[in-house]
Amino acid sequence: MRALGFLFFSRIWCFSRIDNPEAITLNSMRTAIYPGSFDPITNGHLDVIQRAAKLFDRVIVAIAENETKHPLFSLSERKDLVSVSIKNLANVEADTFSGLLVKYVENQSGDAIIRGLRAVSDFEFEFQLALMNRKLDERIETIFMMPKDTYTFISSRIVKEIARLGGDVSTFVPPEVKIALDEKFAILKP
Repeated sequence: MRALGFLFFSRIWCFSRIDNPEAITLNSMRTAIYPGSFDPITNGHLDVIQRAAKLFDRVIVAIAENETKHPLFSLSERKDLVSVSIKNLANVEADTFSGLLVKYVENQSGDAIIRGLRAVSDFEFEFQLALMNRKLDERIETIFMMPKDTYTFISSRIVKEIARLGGDVSTFVPPEVKIALDEKFAILKP
């Protein structure tokens, strides 16, 4: 069995590759939850998802309901866009949730929460969330992953703004997401 390692601060995570995936049960699988609004999913998100899929047996992209953010896409649209974007990743699935993240992670028998960090400015907020989640359930770990440097400037908010103004977002999002953005903003134009 080949072991993969990940070091963050003083915690060492060791992950193993399973040679017989049919023998795995949900109880023995290492499951990571990657939560977010994904409004819409970007290539930066996909980069983090693809790398998490190499470290964990099962990755759930958990799309948060969070209507306080006034999303452009409905919850079901966001789930559809995530699903089509991850269709080639056998151990990754899309799901939706509302409420407390740690409760969702517990319900999914999750071991870790994946959080993407684009810049140092993201760290303080994400660190506070990680500490609060640890206080709520110390069994669940948070792993911070940085996307490739070519994606660090991409955010869903910026992508939506570029698309709204008629710019080309094809290098920032999967093809299906670009189409959905074009259609959404064509409908919204007066």
